[in-house]
Amino acid sequence: MNVVHKAGVQGSANPLKALESFGQSPWLDFIQRSYTDNGSLKKLVDEDGLKGVTSNPAIFQKAMGQGTDYDPQYKDILAHRIVDAGTLYETMAIDDIKAAAKVLYPVYEATKGLDGYVSLEVSPYLARDTHGTVDEARRLWKAVDARNLMIKIPGTDEGAPAVRTVIADGLNINVTLLFSLDAYKDVLEAYIAGLEDRHAKGLPVSGIASVASFFVSRIDGKIDKKIDQRVAAGDKDADSLKALRGKVAIANAKLAYLHWQEVTKSERWQKLAALGAQTQRLLWASTGTKDKAYSDVLYVEELIGPDTVNTIPPATFDAFRDHGKVRASLTEDVEGARHVLAEAKRLGLDLAGVTVTLVDEGVASFADAFDDLLGSVARKQNVLLGDRLTETTLDLPADIDAAVKASLESWRQDGTVRRIWARDAKVWTGKDEAKWLKWLGIVDDRLADLPALEAFQAEVKQKGFKDILLLGMGGSSLGPEVLAETFGKHEGFPHLYVLDSTDPQQIRAFEKKIDLAKTLFIVSSKSGGTLEPNILKAYFFEAAKKVLGDKVGGHFVAVTDPGSHMEEVAKKDGFWKIFYGEKEIGGRYSVLSNFGIVPAAASGVPLKPFLDSALYGARASAASVPPALNPGVQLGTVLGVAGTQFGRDKVTIVASPGIHDLGAWLEQLIAESTGKIGKGLVPIDQETLGAPALYGKDRVFAYLRLAAKPDAEQDEAIKALVAAGEPVVTITLHHPLQIAQEFFHWEFATAVAGSILGIDPFDQPDVEASKIETKKLTTAYNETGTLPAETPFATDGAFAFFADPANAAALKGGSTAEILKAHFGRVKAGDYVGLLAYVERDAATIAWIQATRLAIRDALKVATAAEFGPRFLHSTGQAYKGGPNSGVFLQITADDVADLPVPGEKYTFGVVKAAQARGDFDVLAERGRRALRVHVSGDLASGLRALGQAIDAAL
Repeated sequence: MNVVHKAGVQGSANPLKALESFGQSPWLDFIQRSYTDNGSLKKLVDEDGLKGVTSNPAIFQKAMGQGTDYDPQYKDILAHRIVDAGTLYETMAIDDIKAAAKVLYPVYEATKGLDGYVSLEVSPYLARDTHGTVDEARRLWKAVDARNLMIKIPGTDEGAPAVRTVIADGLNINVTLLFSLDAYKDVLEAYIAGLEDRHAKGLPVSGIASVASFFVSRIDGKIDKKIDQRVAAGDKDADSLKALRGKVAIANAKLAYLHWQEVTKSERWQKLAALGAQTQRLLWASTGTKDKAYSDVLYVEELIGPDTVNTIPPATFDAFRDHGKVRASLTEDVEGARHVLAEAKRLGLDLAGVTVTLVDEGVASFADAFDDLLGSVARKQNVLLGDRLTETTLDLPADIDAAVKASLESWRQDGTVRRIWARDAKVWTGKDEAKWLKWLGIVDDRLADLPALEAFQAEVKQKGFKDILLLGMGGSSLGPEVLAETFGKHEGFPHLYVLDSTDPQQIRAFEKKIDLAKTLFIVSSKSGGTLEPNILKAYFFEAAKKVLGDKVGGHFVAVTDPGSHMEEVAKKDGFWKIFYGEKEIGGRYSVLSNFGIVPAAASGVPLKPFLDSALYGARASAASVPPALNPGVQLGTVLGVAGTQFGRDKVTIVASPGIHDLGAWLEQLIAESTGKIGKGLVPIDQETLGAPALYGKDRVFAYLRLAAKPDAEQDEAIKALVAAGEPVVTITLHHPLQIAQEFFHWEFATAVAGSILGIDPFDQPDVEASKIETKKLTTAYNETGTLPAETPFATDGAFAFFADPANAAALKGGSTAEILKAHFGRVKAGDYVGLLAYVERDAATIAWIQATRLAIRDALKVATAAEFGPRFLHSTGQAYKGGPNSGVFLQITADDVADLPVPGEKYTFGVVKAAQARGDFDVLAERGRRALRVHVSGDLASGLRALGQAIDAAL
């Protein structure tokens, strides 16, 4: 602000100071830290008779987003706290308000609480939310804790009842965004009724101040534009119209003041006045002149009257000091004002409609300004945090880039991010999504529980366990597996292994890896009723009991939801500890709950840094961060828009070797969340990058790059894809611990993508279908001692082929190569091929399936998925069955070399695995998928080798 002090306008000659003699208080529509700190604000109080200050988001945006005034506080806050942009802004804004309130407090005292106020606005996002406004007003009042604070509340239909409530609470209120006489009447009524409510409770009504901010120049801006358009069009009433230019707003204000005069003379008001109540003064707002044809002090000079306030923008403040003329203008020619408004009505200028539009525009404008403010704060925050945050870079073709930006802007205008954080199910399908959103706050919850988790961590170390074996499936196992693969063994802590298979060979292999006497078993099952964790627990509990005897329970920990079957089992068997999950968090969103954090603690992951990293992720995707700067929203928008508008529904995950296993967790999150009702995104993990020519136009590439240990070959391959015009999202992690940030970012992104896809991202109907089919088969085995018979439609040496009648008819028969050729011949552009192997997952089988999937990709130029059963059933299996019918599946089963019993059951692990494979296949067939099953008899290694050769021949 340019503050001019001329000798000729000091003392009584200063028009600003002269306003006091007419009963009007000049306030300043401006606030800035440096202005308060350097004494400029106090100088205006002393020399110009300044009596108050108002603020708004646009003012703070210029102050906080530009320049360096706030940099020291930015740095101080960010050095000690992990906050979102909204909290950062509010912390600094409240400090500014407190400092200005301190400067103005002598005015407050001298005027006995009439003046000396500083106004702070409730969030503009709450303009249409009565209850939200009340809560916010109370919170800000308490946070600032200054008697000369005024809380600004918009005078919308929803704002007026909020004003009544908080006036009854005893808060000082500045009601803003008033344009019409009717809206002002409602607000004045709310003020009086609030005081009456307070008196009825036996509380004092004295010492409560309020102003009603009646906007002026914006009305003339709208009306004058209508007049000019009609005059230019040759309207027959051109002269009458021109006579109203620049007069309607002032006339409107004069009639508002007339209403105020009438009300304050009423018996109803006089009763309150006798109790010490202050009148709610009219405050003239928007008093800067926008039309250069008018005097630059028009809306100050023409609205001077007793018991009023004029909040003046800086340039107008200087101008009025310099050449303003002071007179009792507000009560002049009231009849003339009535005539102006009558003429405006006769000529169809629709003042009522204009004021409605101005309120709507004002609400939108304030929200836009708040978005700009928070965006400025977020940008500066990101720069100052630097490597403490992961970085997202978008390399998108022009058409996708434009569509993504349009979607982000739509989300900004609709406030959709805030609606997610407000748990609004209508962001998705409007069903029960709201009850599955507790993951949004789980990081704060785990940090609150950190002392107990750290105590457990210390106990694990003290007990001297050598190994940890986590028994779980899907969301209960994939997150812990990422931790095990990424961080390895921590010094002084046991080695974390994760078992999520019913394959008897794999179970035996894990049993051989561990020392049963020195192993901590973590049985992880949300529902407690999932088949695999229960039978794995039964097997290892019995095995460990043979070594540990009655002490076996002390080696077992359960992570499960309250009231589950697993909780019951854990109590009965004397488990060392039971950690509870959250029923309102689905399995795939549970990695930052106890399902991920308990294994992290037991294996020695540094919990505070890990959770702090996750908190950075949550704060970066907070409700206060505008979509274009919000990494979770950015990522989810790219995935959702590319998938729905451009057919790019294959999310190809590329991760640096140091964080390679993150893709396995992402597969479940994306596939199980989005793949349903014929829609969805299909994740493609561990598919080694090739030349751009190998890809169709159905991909989005997500590159998770560990900057500390980059892979040069991956970097070059990604550069080639970008150069070829493929959409690439690069997420840079500066440290492996930042996978915690990405856990949250991807959860949020998946929820966003689900909204764009128009699905519920929190259910998994087709996973349940597979479980039902498996249950039928295991029940049949228990009843008969055998699985139901099945007949292959073709055999060839060690291979037997199975399919439902429709698929069998399409494939007919013949040699292995002929059947496979017919099967892969059904693959079209935009399809993907899924290899679903129900065999032991070890180095040899992983190498085989990877080589085979790449051969298929290179030959057919389609995406490929390489999965091991049964673990994928709780992951990508949902998308394969419920998502788009673009998958061509080859299921691979094999003879078991040896089998293992399931304690307490007739069936064995081999039977369970076979039932799962068949149940999976049955659902694929029932969903009309192109699916073929090949069973390998005899030696698995030679059988897979021969199958690979047959696939090569078929391709």
